Amino acid sequence: MKKNKHVGSNFDDFLAEEGILEECKGAAVKQVIAYQLQRWMQKQRLSKTAMATKMRVSQSTLDRLFNPATSVTLTTLIKAAQAMGKNIEISISPRSR
Repeated sequence: MKKNKHVGSNFDDFLAEEGILEECKGAAVKQVIAYQLQRWMQKQRLSKTAMATKMRVSQSTLDRLFNPATSVTLTTLIKAAQAMGKNIEISISPRSR
C-alpha cells in the first residue's frame, strides 16, 4: 500500500510543493482587502462609482479589485486603503521553517 505523502503535513506545505504558495497568499490578501472595502462601502452607502472617484481610479480598476481572478497593483491597494482612511503596511520578515 502506497502512503500519502501529504498525511501529517499542513496545507502551506502542500501549496509550497505545488509551487503556488506565494501566489495563494497574495490572492488571499487581495480578497481580505476587497472584503473590507466592500463592507466599508456598504456602511458608508458608497456606490462603486463614488468609490472609484474617491480613489481617483476608473470604475474598471475598482472592479478588478473585487474580482478574485485578476491582479491589482500595490498602488491600487494603497488608494483603496487611503479612501477608507487606512494605511497598508508591508513588512519583510524571515521565512518560518
